[in-house]
Amino acid sequence: MPRVTPADRRDRILEAAREEFAERGFAAAKLEDVAKRVGISRAALYLAFDSKEAMFRALVSEVITEMMPKLLPSDYGTLPAPALLRAFLKNAMKRIASPEMAFLPRLIVGEGRNFPELARFYHETALICVLGAIERLIIHGVERGEFSCADPKMAARSAAGGVIFAALWRNVFEPVGAEALDIDWMAENHAGLILAGLRKAAN
Repeated sequence: MPRVTPADRRDRILEAAREEFAERGFAAAKLEDVAKRVGISRAALYLAFDSKEAMFRALVSEVITEMMPKLLPSDYGTLPAPALLRAFLKNAMKRIASPEMAFLPRLIVGEGRNFPELARFYHETALICVLGAIERLIIHGVERGEFSCADPKMAARSAAGGVIFAALWRNVFEPVGAEALDIDWMAENHAGLILAGLRKAAN
């Protein structure tokens, strides 16, 4: 195992925590097992993170920090809302349903009741961010005359629902024998349905 330097220690710990949470869930994950994956002592791990909760929060924050700039431009400008929303939904579904990210919603659904502070943090940090981005895109389309929507906030929840469904299907049901989900096809169909609904209201 390569020597862990202080410069890459935090990243290595978070990657190990991601693997541990994905395999064992939050409650069963142990700090000493995370340390073993990295190749450091538990004392060295504590210098970076003092608890499993701190590692979970860091993982969620990094997912959002890394993902959102790749899904949306910082300034919509004159870009058409339908193209922006289609690209956002398709890319978000592929990313959130990927194994390295999908353990987060799976963990929250499975263990959130027992760890309400973590569920609250995920809601306030991740879900609110994604829902807000979709809502702003819908409002952008309404302002441009491309969409008609009486309740962008509720429409954003409908749009996000398909993304979360794909993540849970791929990482909860497929491992126990459910039919494999074609994420590309699912993403294309979901984006098409959402856009059709927003445009249909204008007719």
